[in-house]
Amino acid sequence: MESNNDFGKLGEQMAVEHLQEKGYAILERNYRYLKAEVDIIARDGNTLAIVEVKSRNTGFLEDIHDTVNAKKIKLLTLAADHYVQENDLDIEVRFDVITVIKMGREIQLEHLENAFFHF
Repeated sequence: MESNNDFGKLGEQMAVEHLQEKGYAILERNYRYLKAEVDIIARDGNTLAIVEVKSRNTGFLEDIHDTVNAKKIKLLTLAADHYVQENDLDIEVRFDVITVIKMGREIQLEHLENAFFHF
């Protein structure tokens, strides 16, 4: 039986492959700053995409989109700001969420661009 951690890693790998197929350049995986972790930092043309990946099995009671709460948004914003400054980038930043849902043997991936704003 596959653990939640294993499925989470698989979900992140599927998200990376999805982004690469769409022409994104993957810059970082599991980027950490203080208490924040960004699953994927990718470049989409002239935009820096800060991507949170959420992987779940069906039957999970909480709506997967609700798992990116205000505290998580604050941490992602903090890490994104640090990454931009650390790399001296002058670039638009966008926050995306990719959900990977396992339904029996089927896996469904959904990419939501501009999932939230960092105000």
